[in-house]
Amino acid sequence: MFFGILVSALAMSAIVALRYALTSGFFAWATERKIPGRHAALKNQIGREIRWSLLAALIYGVPAGIVAWGWEERGWTQIYSDWSAYPFWYAPVSLLAYLFLHDTWFYWTHRAMHDPRLFKRMHAVHHASRPPTAWAAMSFHPSEALTGAIVIPLLVFIIPIHIAVLGLVLLVMTVMGVTNHMGWEIFPRRFVRSRMGSWFITASHHQRHHEQYLCNYGLYFRIWDRLCGTDKGLSGKI
Repeated sequence: MFFGILVSALAMSAIVALRYALTSGFFAWATERKIPGRHAALKNQIGREIRWSLLAALIYGVPAGIVAWGWEERGWTQIYSDWSAYPFWYAPVSLLAYLFLHDTWFYWTHRAMHDPRLFKRMHAVHHASRPPTAWAAMSFHPSEALTGAIVIPLLVFIIPIHIAVLGLVLLVMTVMGVTNHMGWEIFPRRFVRSRMGSWFITASHHQRHHEQYLCNYGLYFRIWDRLCGTDKGLSGKI
């Protein structure tokens, strides 16, 4: 049992690291194509971001490996593979539920880490990226990485989700995490500044967090920022 979990954890760590490398690498390449030379002077910073991110990938892989082993070997989780197990409308509902609950967890833990008593110990590593790059999305101190690594593995024990929908959740998490740190906006300006777009986190919104720190804490949605008065709008630099 222990050996099986260990192998699963190491495999998941490798998958998380590869996912990070491919996604961040692609968007770093896209950044260079769009804004040549933008990060030419940031080689040391980017190297530091990659090292912290690979350590974070190792940490993310542990709970993910436990979940993968428990699902395949013991049926511990609420992950299912038969689409007929739930009504057709449940798949998009479960997707939104996972994203909302993940966003809620992220908002409150992220906001807590900006308390001066926790910032230096947990979150300063992430904010050492000035400006953040596509490689910074997983640049976390191990203690911060642990807070991010446990939330979705915990949810799969509570809320049923199809394996494909879970994959979509992880895809959204990865792409949003990377693109929100690039320093330029992939979404059309018309959408970002529209009524619908004003409810979503984009690079323009998250960039302001990295400029001012004590605002714009969300991951996917601006709901909690608006409810709690921490939404300071979009950056004027993107």
